[in-house]
Amino acid sequence: MKISSSIFPIISIFILLSISSVTPSDSDDFDDFFQCLLKQSDSSIPITDAILTPNNSSFQYIYQLRANNLRTLLSATSRPVAIITALHPSHAQAAVICGQRHDFQLRIRSGGHDYEGLSYTSDVPFVILDMFNLNSIDIDMSTETAWVQAGATTGELYYRIAEKSNVHGFPSGICTTIGIGGHFSGGGYGFLIRKYGLSIDNVIDAQLIDANGRILNRKSMGEDVFWAIRGGGTTSFGIILSWRIKLVRVPPRVTVFTVQRTLEQGATELAYRWQQVAPKLPKDLFIRLQPEPINNGGKNKTVRVSFIGHFLGQADGLLRLMNVSFPELGLTRNDCLEMSWVQSTLYWAGFSNGSSIDVLLNRVAVDRVFAKEKSDYYKAVIPKQGLETLWQVLMDIENIYVQMNPYGGRMEEISDSETAFAHRAGNLFKVLYGIQWSESEGGVNATARYVELSRRLYNAMAPYASSNPREAFINYRDLDIGSIESDETDFEDAKEYGAKYFLNNFIRLAVVKAKIDPKNFFKNEQSIPPLPSH
Repeated sequence: MKISSSIFPIISIFILLSISSVTPSDSDDFDDFFQCLLKQSDSSIPITDAILTPNNSSFQYIYQLRANNLRTLLSATSRPVAIITALHPSHAQAAVICGQRHDFQLRIRSGGHDYEGLSYTSDVPFVILDMFNLNSIDIDMSTETAWVQAGATTGELYYRIAEKSNVHGFPSGICTTIGIGGHFSGGGYGFLIRKYGLSIDNVIDAQLIDANGRILNRKSMGEDVFWAIRGGGTTSFGIILSWRIKLVRVPPRVTVFTVQRTLEQGATELAYRWQQVAPKLPKDLFIRLQPEPINNGGKNKTVRVSFIGHFLGQADGLLRLMNVSFPELGLTRNDCLEMSWVQSTLYWAGFSNGSSIDVLLNRVAVDRVFAKEKSDYYKAVIPKQGLETLWQVLMDIENIYVQMNPYGGRMEEISDSETAFAHRAGNLFKVLYGIQWSESEGGVNATARYVELSRRLYNAMAPYASSNPREAFINYRDLDIGSIESDETDFEDAKEYGAKYFLNNFIRLAVVKAKIDPKNFFKNEQSIPPLPSH
């Protein structure tokens, strides 16, 4: 998701990171940990080439390079004692074995897009296992499948598929620098959702490192674990090395469009109608609704609503469909752009029309900001009064964006218990609320104010969103909905956020956790603890 083109200075980050991460009391423990890593990893590919400590000149650079939310980066209270930039699966296996032996918590980072920074921050002594270098993509067109390593990005996946075929794609995220490891484990969501479901609905195998350091595939991990890692957040259960995916068919040409209307141009009526239409459209058509506050000069604030569409077909077919199903939008031929499927991934990511698909190979986000995100699911149409409430809050806050993504189609057909991802039938659309600010606006010092503003919007929409529980999307991680301390195992506290992320699947996830990681080595502030024995 390309939100901003600003590149903020990182000088202050370096200043904060200059504080040593390893205290004198930790140093002996780390020496033992280091020796353990040497013994446990494949000697043909030295792990010494993959280990960075605060004494390394590149440590600070690598730490912040894939830490995409400056809010979490600058407010972190502790730094890793080391970063292991795994060059071989044995490096990840060694990190697990030695982390347990020497009492270092492990945080696993693929692309660094965790909205709360849990893949690279902790309040206890910890090590980052950075999967970024494990990024191979092996596509087999004879079976229409691919093995994708955890450190590959969505952009790389789209590019490699396009190298092989112009009639294949994969349902995954819109932002092209997301790491596949974490993205798929929470579900994986994009503009093909109504046609093909989530990324995990098209995953057919996986390689997982468990708490014993073993590499397991679907058969050896068992169907219960394979169920859990598809939507349950893999870092509660182990370390994903790679996913095997089933590619999906797409037409040689697809059509995209963006139609924008302000409040003065009838945006409220159109947004109200969109809620009734978008979830019921044919599966080939996905239309996101994206309102944002703007200034019409001076103090004349308004809201501009964008209707952003993706159609698996050509413009003529789209226009016929829209003239029947959503004529109120007034879509015209001039609004429509026909292109290949891979080019449409650039369109959604915010690249200018005509950009080379080579930009998909850019692996690191350059438009990082201070941000706070929250999510909602809606099971009923927001009344016009609710929309007007939303518009007013947007205009009051200004530095905020909202993305409303329709359900229906394939998502209605998959049972909420088929995978750990439970938000299926009954939802009209999912919403992301995001607020962001720059270093010039106060950076870390402005965090409390902006986070509170995000909560104000969230609270304003409570009467219209899902309830009991108020559901949330784990890929849009939000510590406001409940959390535990970095090194705790509190099942009752975990149930609070677990019910919102996983609904009725939470208890089953806790059962699986007790089976594969009974000592709860893999943990974070919103992980799934083992189901307590009675």
